[in-house]
Amino acid sequence: MATPRLPRHATKIVATLGPATSTLEMIEQMIRNKVSVMRLNFSHGTAQDHIDRAAMVREASRRAGREIGLMADLQGPKIRVGKFAQGKVQLEPGAKFVLDGARTELGDEEAVGLDYKDLPRDVKPGDVLLLNDGLIVLTVDAVRGEAVHTTVRLGGVLSNNKGINKQGGGLTAPALTAKDMEDIKTAMSFQADYVAVSFPKNRTDMEMARQLCNVAAAEFGHKPGLIAKIERAEAIPKLEEILSASDGIMVARGDLAVEVGNAAVPALQKKMILMARNMDKVVITATQMMESMINNPVPTRAEVSDVANAVLDGTDAVMTSAETASGKYPLETVQEMSRICEAAEQAEDLKRDTDFSGQAYTRIDQSIAMGALFTAHHLGAKAIVALTESGSTALWMSRHAAHIPVYAMTSRLATQRRMALYRNVRPLLMESENDRDAALAQAEAHLKRRGIVQKGDIYAITCGEPMGAPGGTNMLKICTVG
Repeated sequence: MATPRLPRHATKIVATLGPATSTLEMIEQMIRNKVSVMRLNFSHGTAQDHIDRAAMVREASRRAGREIGLMADLQGPKIRVGKFAQGKVQLEPGAKFVLDGARTELGDEEAVGLDYKDLPRDVKPGDVLLLNDGLIVLTVDAVRGEAVHTTVRLGGVLSNNKGINKQGGGLTAPALTAKDMEDIKTAMSFQADYVAVSFPKNRTDMEMARQLCNVAAAEFGHKPGLIAKIERAEAIPKLEEILSASDGIMVARGDLAVEVGNAAVPALQKKMILMARNMDKVVITATQMMESMINNPVPTRAEVSDVANAVLDGTDAVMTSAETASGKYPLETVQEMSRICEAAEQAEDLKRDTDFSGQAYTRIDQSIAMGALFTAHHLGAKAIVALTESGSTALWMSRHAAHIPVYAMTSRLATQRRMALYRNVRPLLMESENDRDAALAQAEAHLKRRGIVQKGDIYAITCGEPMGAPGGTNMLKICTVG
């Protein structure tokens, strides 16, 4: 069997699975077209649906000859209106409309029930509510018991179960619901590599999620990475503490834009990407990246620029949602995204020397990782190899822009899959080896077999002695291929 090609571009692609991508053949094609992580959206489908799709991803990875990561994205609180008798209503500007937590009958043009029963306690007169991603705007006039009386400021069609946001934030819904807790158990049953937590407000939300994940995964000897989805206004001032309690963040631009305003999101995106990289965390940029490709075979120029700018900002990954879950052109979407990532990276302005100026590293393993990047850059090395058990060395290397690919070799399958999300890291599985020289020879053989290096090429390799101890990287070696 031919050796599978690894992605040429450093930025990873996260693709959401759904009805359009529910066959083994389609998932395999997406992996062959450089998708590195598959997202299972727990807002839709049953537990068995996700179990079946996870099994297909693992099988498709085996067929494609490349392991990828699985991310379980929790639904979070249902901050939504209820259902309408006719499925939808037309709200006219200036009309009165009631959001009633006590209503049991189906809604009409005058009122609708609430899935989110705490809304009357979260709002007061003068507050602005944004429904259906901000397409409908209501001003709160009064709160009477369980009913929120409003005036329609910006009208339109409101259909069943559309989302509710409060301008400026302030809804008290907990990040983790009873459904999320059950979904965590489901995700851990197939050892999802990452769990994305919706609507966290602070460190505590993420710490609770981690505890639940670790308990559910204990019987499998597994610990998933945790991704905090930044989509609440309250999360912005708490960003640093949320990051410190997470393994990464998702710039979830949909709900976030509704709460803070569209104009604020681009600058927040840059801030979040920079903060995540500075704190050695991963970051995914998401929402409407290739939205037009739900129905069209090519993206708009604005979408191309959006993806490219996220790449130039330093995001680890760009993500598709409905484009691959339910769109007409799922495979074309990831192919276009791959081309954009590759072109944007070629235009990156690297400042390797200034990147390290003023930096202080107190850990030996982190200093070795930075030394490998610096030395490989100045020697014109073809590759950097990190022999790693935990993946930490590869993560640190991935925090700095580099046009030298990092091949992270590990004997742990879970580490390989988790590293699939790290920018500029190509994770590979190698045999467990306690003899340093044998491990180094095996690593070089990997590079030769894949055509990464040939006779006379220079590459850098990091490892730890004794071999196999997580966090023990303490050696940097510069090698010339004989």
